[in-house]
Amino acid sequence: MSEMLLEVNHLVTNFHTENGIVQAVNDVSFSIREGETVCIVGESGCGKSITALSLMQLIPENGKVEGGEIHFAGNNLLQLTKKDIRRLRGNEIGMIFQEPMTSLNPVFTIGEQMIESIMEHLLLSKKNAYKKAKELITMLGIPNAEKMIQLYPHELSGGMLQRIMIAIALSCNPKLIIADEPTTALDVTIQAQILDLLRDVKKEFNTSILLITHDLGVVAEMADYVVVMYAGKVVEEGPVLKLFADPKHPYTKGLLKAKPVIGERKERLYTIAGQVPNLTDLKDGCYFADRCEHVKEICRRKQPVLTDVGQYQKTACWLYKEGAG
Repeated sequence: MSEMLLEVNHLVTNFHTENGIVQAVNDVSFSIREGETVCIVGESGCGKSITALSLMQLIPENGKVEGGEIHFAGNNLLQLTKKDIRRLRGNEIGMIFQEPMTSLNPVFTIGEQMIESIMEHLLLSKKNAYKKAKELITMLGIPNAEKMIQLYPHELSGGMLQRIMIAIALSCNPKLIIADEPTTALDVTIQAQILDLLRDVKKEFNTSILLITHDLGVVAEMADYVVVMYAGKVVEEGPVLKLFADPKHPYTKGLLKAKPVIGERKERLYTIAGQVPNLTDLKDGCYFADRCEHVKEICRRKQPVLTDVGQYQKTACWLYKEGAG
């Protein structure tokens, strides 16, 4: 079995707003092994992206990691200095952001933005950094690298920009790539190409991937292990085949039922009733209780914890607690 690369233990990230404290990431734990792809999945606002940004310590100013530990390659990232974290970003952990058009600086060329990271982390000369940038562009299947590095972001399509973001993330041969909704706003053909590219990167460099997505099709295609989040908490986790074949938590079951299936014609797609709770006013019980078809009295007054429900599979649900009633 491969070595453990990342371990997140009881992570808590809160945002202090005028309306109160938003509990965006609430006691989240998961791990990633070398060469493994872990997908965090859930609705918008469930805490997926904030979890990823917490790992990189890139959360907005009104947010703060207020508890837990993040161990990466033997170091607790929350105990590192800002200088050490900056060196870690890009060098050992690369990130592909959700919107490539807003993640790249519009006033600098593609080449200028690529070589900045290469020169910073690999300590190469400007000439050698440009050479490496062109090699990366070519490796990712982008034609005419010499011309590409001279273009500005607005001159490229969304799919091409996402390839550039992957090239930047790969530029320093990181051990872990965090990909936050890497196929959002791309057409299905380009989505497939981006996912193929990530698979090739993982295979060639044995890179671990933390993939943030709400698309269950992407999860089925890419994941080795899945973490399902709801209202800032992990409600289920397990190997991808087990989770898709035998989901345990009512929320996971609802997500899978809501997925359209080719060849099955329905008048109306399944929807999970109700709304995600207000994260500034969370109740004592299970956060999914008001939307759950199997809610019990205990669900409304006490929060369930993750429990083993099979080999490598866990869920936080009172349906699997002995004596719960």
